[in-house]
Amino acid sequence: MPRSRIFVVALAAAFATAFAACGSAGNEAVGDGAAGTHDNFKADDGRLRVATTVAPLTSIVLNIGGDRVHIHGLIPDGVDSHTYEPRPSDAQVLARADLLIMNGAHLEGTTEAIAKANLRDPGKIYKLADNTLSGDDEKTGFLYDFSFPRADGNPNPHLWMNPKYALKYADLVRTWLSENDPENASYYQGNYDRFAAVLTQLDAAIRKDSETVPAENRKLLTYHDSWAYWAREYGWTVIGAIQPSDFKEPSAKELADLITQIKREKVLAVFGSEVFPSKTMETIARETGAVFEDRLSDDAPPGKESEAGHTYVGMLVEDMRILFPRLGGNAGETAKIPITNTFDRTK
Repeated sequence: MPRSRIFVVALAAAFATAFAACGSAGNEAVGDGAAGTHDNFKADDGRLRVATTVAPLTSIVLNIGGDRVHIHGLIPDGVDSHTYEPRPSDAQVLARADLLIMNGAHLEGTTEAIAKANLRDPGKIYKLADNTLSGDDEKTGFLYDFSFPRADGNPNPHLWMNPKYALKYADLVRTWLSENDPENASYYQGNYDRFAAVLTQLDAAIRKDSETVPAENRKLLTYHDSWAYWAREYGWTVIGAIQPSDFKEPSAKELADLITQIKREKVLAVFGSEVFPSKTMETIARETGAVFEDRLSDDAPPGKESEAGHTYVGMLVEDMRILFPRLGGNAGETAKIPITNTFDRTK
């Protein structure tokens, strides 16, 4: 066994033992937006106990699993999933989980290793991205770009920003839940059908609203490079990402080059990230005259967890309502999309 693997397993085991008395998130429902996504898995009522990672994926799992599963999202809203270090309480939750549904594509750092060391069945780790795309064809495969260079071997993992890939994610979740809980397969299918209808509407609305943005403005400069698959789907161009591949602040030279590029390409707005607040964005906006917009989100659904719009769909709708007007268009169609959870609440 490689030395690094021994360390991770030992660390995870130590977490589970040394902190056995520590409390984890409660078993309470926290509202319509993220209802039931902080379950501590202590209940033994026959329902599947499903651990997830980042909030958008947790929202997708909730909309398929509904109230027939217990769900615990491991990575808090707005936390950098690339560098997140699991806490002792995460090891406890994973030790009680039946399965982990994660993004994969190297997004979640050491979370997978901790899960392998703690899950009752280490074979119950399911990866969404890895079962959605394969290869590196520029039109159909994984993408490598500014923050995720090909030389590092880690593709851009943010597939969920494309509603069509989110639809595939939902189908995978339906399949995996049904395999592990065949008695509720029809319930999961019904939830998938309702959720799929909303995602299909969302895709069509984004496509229509995108056309309201002048063609010359359909280009993105973001802080974190999370819009690659969205841009590929809707025919936009990501002209750059401010954050380097090591997730640190850009160097003085990188910053100067970006400012030159923004001026040359007449970029109207630069978009920040809720996960990576940065003074660099303000500097760029000041030096170029481009508007600095810091409200776009790829990891954190809008509002409080108790609010109905704190969902994956709510996040995409809010993003479009910010993005399109900033670049000369409007989000009239996208704004009509229902943003609340769609799972069946009847017993």
